[in-house]
Amino acid sequence: MLEKLTSFLDWASGLSYRQLALVLVLLLALGVGGYLLLRPASHPEGSFLPAREEPEGGTGEARLVVHVAGAVVHPGVVILDPGARVMDAVQQAGGPLPDAELDSLNLAQPVSDGQKITVPRKGESVGNGGGNASPGSGKVNINTAGKEELERLPGIGPTLAQRILDYREAHGGFRSVEELRKVSGIGPKKFEELKGLVEI
Repeated sequence: MLEKLTSFLDWASGLSYRQLALVLVLLLALGVGGYLLLRPASHPEGSFLPAREEPEGGTGEARLVVHVAGAVVHPGVVILDPGARVMDAVQQAGGPLPDAELDSLNLAQPVSDGQKITVPRKGESVGNGGGNASPGSGKVNINTAGKEELERLPGIGPTLAQRILDYREAHGGFRSVEELRKVSGIGPKKFEELKGLVEI
């Protein structure tokens, strides 16, 4: 080993300064290249992880189950998306029959889960099994009645009927008959006159 080193030094002593510098640069390059070639590859943790995919899923809102009866093509139970309106329920039931009286319904009213919507036929009136009264009850359903039907109630004119419709739409329907008292213009006396004539 010592002899080889001595021979190398003797050989190097015969080189010019420029040649010696070139040899040193080559040796340094070989050393660095060998180190880079032989060292184990390393990657920053997570640098090659695939992008995380968000799990698919809805908003978590439950769908609405609604009973559509009366003058529709396919009466029965339909399932609707949250925020659906009466017109969506009627269309889901196959659409109205030619003799359906849609003007008696508020087609823009939001529906609620478990609600029953009865589409009356032309000529049917409250109390004969059609429209928005329960068969045999003679009472007006304040969750499905239209403006004209509400105006048939005692003490309910066009303005108050519209307030009832506005309240119903803003709150997604009435939860009880007593909630009518929250409508502006319906005081204790008027409510006493109405409570036996309406239902939900």
